[in-house]
Amino acid sequence: MAAAGGLLASRRFLRGRIRTGLIRSRNSLLPAVQMTACAVGAYAFAEYVLGHSGPLFAATSSLIALGFSRDPRLRRVMEVGLGCTIGIAVGDLLLHWLGSGIWQAAVVLLFSILLARFLDSGTIFTTQLGLQSLLVVLLPAPAGGPFTRSLDAVVGGLCALLVTVLIPKDPRREPREDVRKILHELAEVLRECASALRESDSTQAWHALIRGRNCQPLVDRMRQSLRASNEVATLAPAYRRHRDELDRLDSSLDFIDLALRNSRVFARRLTSAINHAALSDEATENISDVLEETAAAIDELSLGLAETHDGVRRAHLRTARHELSEVALRLHPKLLEVQRLEGETVVMLFRPLMVDLLEATGMDAREARDILPGL
Repeated sequence: MAAAGGLLASRRFLRGRIRTGLIRSRNSLLPAVQMTACAVGAYAFAEYVLGHSGPLFAATSSLIALGFSRDPRLRRVMEVGLGCTIGIAVGDLLLHWLGSGIWQAAVVLLFSILLARFLDSGTIFTTQLGLQSLLVVLLPAPAGGPFTRSLDAVVGGLCALLVTVLIPKDPRREPREDVRKILHELAEVLRECASALRESDSTQAWHALIRGRNCQPLVDRMRQSLRASNEVATLAPAYRRHRDELDRLDSSLDFIDLALRNSRVFARRLTSAINHAALSDEATENISDVLEETAAAIDELSLGLAETHDGVRRAHLRTARHELSEVALRLHPKLLEVQRLEGETVVMLFRPLMVDLLEATGMDAREARDILPGL
């Protein structure tokens, strides 16, 4: 019986894994074609135009520069080119002083890695500098001299930049997907807090806190996406008109990040309030309603920030701003029938979160604070 259950679970896992892999492969088809064409083109240019023999670094540097990473491509191109050039120079210099051999290769590699970390924090830069210095010590120089590999790396990087300019992807797509995920998680944090209040379950409120903490990698990933997207919008003439929209997303992300941080503070205080029974039944119901309505407004905000059509986006943002304003007008302990000091603290901690959300919709900071009832 147990074996049959395990087999069934394994089949479900495999089906899910295959389905996920097929979706990922389908979504990666166009980038894969671009990477293939770029790598082959860079190799062919270095071999047939520049006359280099086996210019593997032209192909590999183009693949690294394009890749599936969210880091800006221009930075990756610079890391590959500079890392390759400096690595060859360091390797040649140490080879002249130390000679060739296994222990010399170890010394060169260690020194190169430490030098790369001293010069820059980039992972690709460190890898390229260390690899090139090691190849100089262990392998004979290619025809044309050791810096031929450096030129090949530059060729591959320039081909990657050319592909970025001529066949760019929509730079707004990834940030929109990211902001949708972040706001979904924020809304779910508030819904879990509302459920924890209604059920008087401090453990559930604590789970909401953990969920809020787990959102930080999503914020960091979106910041990476925005940096790469701004680079594409700057390099590609077809998408320069979208730079203002990306700037607005970047500004909204700052306020969303603050709202997430405040939600964690709120959830932690709510856990204590539930444990100490600091809220009456009326206050519990009122605050739960506030949390549910705020979560619904966040869903509307998510639709607005992720929308492609300008008119529809503005309509969603207006609706979100109106709904959040309606909730903000009630954020006073007396209006929510809160009596004890610890319960008042819960309400007071929710007020800055509301201001952050209103600013994320595009509202001015002073206007957002003025909506809150006076204390």
